Amino acid sequence: MARSIAILGAGGKMGFRITRKIHESGYDLRAVEIGEEGRKRLAEAGIGPVDRDAAIKGAEVVVLALPDSVIAAVAREIIPMLEAGTMVLILDAAAPYAGVLPERGDISYFVGHPCHPPLYADLDDSQMRRDVHGGVAPQAIVCALMQGPEEHYDLGREICEAMWSPILRVHRVTLEQLAILEPGLSEMVAMPYVDVMIEAVELCARKYDIPREAAFDFMIGHLNVEISMWFGFTPKVPSDAAMRLMRYARSLVVKDGWETALDPKTVKEASQLIVNG
Repeated sequence: MARSIAILGAGGKMGFRITRKIHESGYDLRAVEIGEEGRKRLAEAGIGPVDRDAAIKGAEVVVLALPDSVIAAVAREIIPMLEAGTMVLILDAAAPYAGVLPERGDISYFVGHPCHPPLYADLDDSQMRRDVHGGVAPQAIVCALMQGPEEHYDLGREICEAMWSPILRVHRVTLEQLAILEPGLSEMVAMPYVDVMIEAVELCARKYDIPREAAFDFMIGHLNVEISMWFGFTPKVPSDAAMRLMRYARSLVVKDGWETALDPKTVKEASQLIVNG
């Protein structure tokens, strides 16, 4: 018998991608969606919505494909309704790490998150090369068993592999480690630097009259070279002058103490900010 999986938020922007994968994988899918636009997505895919309480009754796995800001309220409603041994699978570490999930010792909490397709990959298919979110191109995923029996790690991993297939590899981490990766590494380190880069492109155009297209091409092209070298995809061969200039420039564009962005205390505060809006 196919595993029964209830997905709350099944027709949302994020939820629909994983719902479609679960549907295609042959699981007993119970799609819960209250939004009109989300229900339309489900209907176009031939997936009928199910009432929430009926969906979670007897479900082996309940997936919360919901915005972080509503997970606490929804969890308070549904957790008391679940049968012992049920797994609750959350797609982001923020809500679990912020401590908003109700305490209940006879169910499992599992957290998974995609790494998204790598920037550098040996792909011949043009559709795969254009896929930045995952679902078409292979990607790695990270998984954490927050609480529950050890055999439930394999169950959570199985569901995550189906949701985010095709899979390159699976990394097992703790909940705290996953929170350090997301939102820490991705949103608190990588995203601010990228945001500054696009601000710099706009500054070149606005203040120094450099054609924006020229600044854009220059930034994207050099990022391609520098990311490839620094992350080890190609030999790291910058000139001595470029390295001296980089060390000087770090004092201008990188704040001392940036490492605190990955400190568990900071990540906990960030997770609470995400959950509480």
